[in-house]
Amino acid sequence: MSTAVASATPAATTTSVARPTLSRLRDGALLIGPLVVLALSLGYPLALAVSRSFTDRDDNYVGTRTWANAVSEASVQKAFVRTLEVSALSTVGCVVVGTFVAFVLAFIPFSGSSVVVRIIEAVVSLPSFLIPLALGVLFGPVGVVSSSTGHRFTFMSSVFGVVLATVAFYTPFVVRPLLAAFSQFPTAQIDVASSLGARPLRIASRVILPAVWPALAAAASLTFLLTLNEFGIVLFTGAKDVVTLPMLIYTTSIISSDFATAAVLATIQLMLSLSAYLLYRAVVRRFDTTGA
Repeated sequence: MSTAVASATPAATTTSVARPTLSRLRDGALLIGPLVVLALSLGYPLALAVSRSFTDRDDNYVGTRTWANAVSEASVQKAFVRTLEVSALSTVGCVVVGTFVAFVLAFIPFSGSSVVVRIIEAVVSLPSFLIPLALGVLFGPVGVVSSSTGHRFTFMSSVFGVVLATVAFYTPFVVRPLLAAFSQFPTAQIDVASSLGARPLRIASRVILPAVWPALAAAASLTFLLTLNEFGIVLFTGAKDVVTLPMLIYTTSIISSDFATAAVLATIQLMLSLSAYLLYRAVVRRFDTTGA
């Protein structure tokens, strides 16, 4: 009997050792699979675009000559500044409008507020180009409002029109996080501040906003990241003088067929996006209270 027990023990030990090994192999396969898909679908095109930026229009390697020519062009410099300008103004507009809307929905109850929230959430599911098309029907060069007022309101073809359309589309990205933060805010603090004689504006600025600042900062960073890469709104607004980097990449590659310069611009846009993403992650990590 002791012989049988002794012979069974090594088998049990072998089985217990094999199970963690199989588990590690399975976990490795589950990790490698997505990494391979990402490398082929995302990493390879990005690497190809970056490598193409060191060639000329005939696909000959020229080092940094294409970079020097592209960066020195006034149109590229203007597009770079315009991209940051539109993104910054749009982010500020989204924060201001989104904070106001979230305040009203959270602290000023009214009939139909839940319907308004659903409409705001539904805007995110719409294609971004529908917003400038709708605003163009009203305020475009041949829009309803501009036609009825002698073409006095044609701001849709300007920077203001692009920012307006961008704010209209991306404001829900600020409203929704703030509503979630407001729902966790203890209303007893508002009652205490009100009983001490604080007015609504002071309560909002001194009591409520400091408590939801992490959510607001994260929402603003995410909005800046998204608006930095916006293409459809700028294109369908029809603002010819508003040329951002995504627009310049499109015209350089599709219309001018200068893929080398377009690759330089795409690489610059990529670096901008990565910088904005790192900023977003830094903000989230800075204000993360969950320890994640």
